[in-house]
Amino acid sequence: MKFQLSSYLPHYRSNLTLAIPVVISQLGHMLVHMADSIIVGQFAGTVPLAAVSLVNSTFTVVMMIGLGISYGLTPLIAQENGRNNFRECGKLLANSLLINIITSLILFVLIYYGVLLIIDDLDQSPAVVAEAKPFLGLLGISIVPLLIFNTFKQFAEGLGFTKQAMFVSVAGNILNVILGITFVKGLFGIEPMGVRGVGWSTLIDRTLMAVVMGVYIMRSEHFRKYLKNFALKRISKVRSLKILKIGAPVAMQYTFEVSAFSGAAIMMGTIGVAEQAAHQIAINLAAMTYMMASGFSAAATIKTGNNLGKKDIQQLRLSATSSYHLVNAFMLLAAILFILLNDQLPWIYTSDRSVITVAAQLLIIAGFFQLFDGAQVVGLGILRGLGDVNIPTIITFLAYWGVGLPVAYYVGIVLGYEGKGVWFGLTLGLLISAVLLFLRYRKTLNRLSFQQ
Repeated sequence: MKFQLSSYLPHYRSNLTLAIPVVISQLGHMLVHMADSIIVGQFAGTVPLAAVSLVNSTFTVVMMIGLGISYGLTPLIAQENGRNNFRECGKLLANSLLINIITSLILFVLIYYGVLLIIDDLDQSPAVVAEAKPFLGLLGISIVPLLIFNTFKQFAEGLGFTKQAMFVSVAGNILNVILGITFVKGLFGIEPMGVRGVGWSTLIDRTLMAVVMGVYIMRSEHFRKYLKNFALKRISKVRSLKILKIGAPVAMQYTFEVSAFSGAAIMMGTIGVAEQAAHQIAINLAAMTYMMASGFSAAATIKTGNNLGKKDIQQLRLSATSSYHLVNAFMLLAAILFILLNDQLPWIYTSDRSVITVAAQLLIIAGFFQLFDGAQVVGLGILRGLGDVNIPTIITFLAYWGVGLPVAYYVGIVLGYEGKGVWFGLTLGLLISAVLLFLRYRKTLNRLSFQQ
């Protein structure tokens, strides 16, 4: 036991050093939505909060498609850095930036001319839909600067520079809260905007974050040797396909999971407004711990890709296993907090007792699935670092759409267990995903060890 601990300790330290800034940075994506929910819930009421739930359930799917494609850059950068092939990193960044700009424009069109046209036909409360439409339109525009920011973020993190994006994300979230309260309440002579106010604050925040991160990367001494071959005119079909071969399956992986939770939000909306608002509270808190766990996953991707580039399978194994240890410890703590504070946490968002009662029940279920959620997201990160993305994509599809969502509908809607039944299905999907991804990791690692 002492030997095992001494083997893992250096990896615990190095993974935490790399992961903690990424955790904070990843958390920034969800804190924007969390801040929106708290501001609207406290200052606008239950119907606007349900509107935020409806919008976030649809927008998050689109956002994760874009983020997933941008994540295709990170393992490639980590592998090339492990080989000391610095010039290739700049070429990969140029290709990724162009891909993500094009992707963001396509996703904006999808939101503006797709989701906004069908939102009236989702069997939701008319009052909720009326509040949701302008908010969704503004979030749709914000996808463009968000993906530009994430391109530079993934580039820096792939090279092991994780603190810079963290600082930008923290500053951006502070700005988002200040602007959100100002616009929603109508401070300093500004007319109260309601839900539209958090849409404007998010758009402004993401635009400034993209500008700051881009300027930092292009001007910092840290990245000069990597950017010697950076030029948007150096776009290569081969490099673009390499990025998309990883990024597109990653986008699908995220989409399958997030869309399952979004489908659950729509199911909750058919049950009632209070249930939909409660779902938003519980899923917001669960998404926050998920994004923090995805910070450990991102660190696992970087370390795995770097060790793979060096062809050091023993260190790869130790580093990957330590990532599982760390995320399980973190998610166990989150589970305990969710269960012990299930009655108190919803008060952060609202004072509506009917909403709080339902949210408290859902948080207990959320507590139980924390370990599954953490294990599956780290499993995806490790496999991504190994360049194994296609089979994990099939696994996530089967877990969430083949099992989780159908069970959620059957138990929650058909059998009448309502919100608790819907969330039981989601928990089952996470469990299946975690187990199958871990088995895939073990099989892939054994194959690599045998090849040596």
